Amino acid sequence: MMPDAEQASFSPKPTNIWQDKTTPTSPPPKTIDTLKNRTFYGREKDNAIYPIALANLVLHGIDNPRIWHGNTLSGGIAYEGLYSGAPPLFDVALMNPPFGGKEGKEAQVNFSYKTSSTQVLFVQHVLNSLKPQGRCGIVLDEGILFRTNETAFVQTKCKLLDDADVWCIVSLPGGVFTSAGAGVKTNLVFFTKGNPTERIWYYDLSDLKVNKKNPLTLEHFADFLKLLPTKADSDRSWTVTRDEIEAKNYDLKAVNPNAKSNEDTRTPEELLAVIEDEDKKVNQALMALRRM
Repeated sequence: MMPDAEQASFSPKPTNIWQDKTTPTSPPPKTIDTLKNRTFYGREKDNAIYPIALANLVLHGIDNPRIWHGNTLSGGIAYEGLYSGAPPLFDVALMNPPFGGKEGKEAQVNFSYKTSSTQVLFVQHVLNSLKPQGRCGIVLDEGILFRTNETAFVQTKCKLLDDADVWCIVSLPGGVFTSAGAGVKTNLVFFTKGNPTERIWYYDLSDLKVNKKNPLTLEHFADFLKLLPTKADSDRSWTVTRDEIEAKNYDLKAVNPNAKSNEDTRTPEELLAVIEDEDKKVNQALMALRRM
């Protein structure tokens, strides 16, 4: 995936990378040529980030970076010379759409469910961009998952669950993208286009404390990666059925049923008794001071 790119796509399915030091023999020249020239494709809108993405790929051995420059959603082109030969559909897509982005009618007209939300339109876009059985990993902010008060949000999530198997949602801690200037709460959503979603396996990392000095690292995902093959339940993981999701009007927010609650469950009467008891102790201490 290209850091900071709106979208990174792969076609055909990625194979062993050519600079893998653990492989005793190098891949054949034909495989290297495929990896370098016909595997990685991307899209980027930002004028400042576009050359950074190009340089990043070149530094990692992709001599001909296939990145399209422009507004993916509206189709507005800034530069498409490097994107020639890109297939219409992809096997894998990795996406980090802009948080809180807004799109005008020139972009909305290209989609079935019209909204100004950039992220919601990108969910529709990636569904249209994947091959059957194509896979996607996308970063979405919390609001996209739980909002049910706007028709396009609900319709898009319904289509996502109808057209793809959303097999995992990871609830990330707040502050993961603070260094990039975004303080929103985010989630990783993984799905495979084809079969409809019957259930979603959730994993919760939201209680972790991360910031610029203590960033989220691969080590934080060790337990997640251990449980992922079987999608087992744990203190951090659980499964929600399609029926439960529909009953909540497609609210996909991760709410960990196993999380330890810090809520004070005492009744008002019990709290008043505690206050009165503390008040007596304070009065007794004041009386002792006056007698000194």
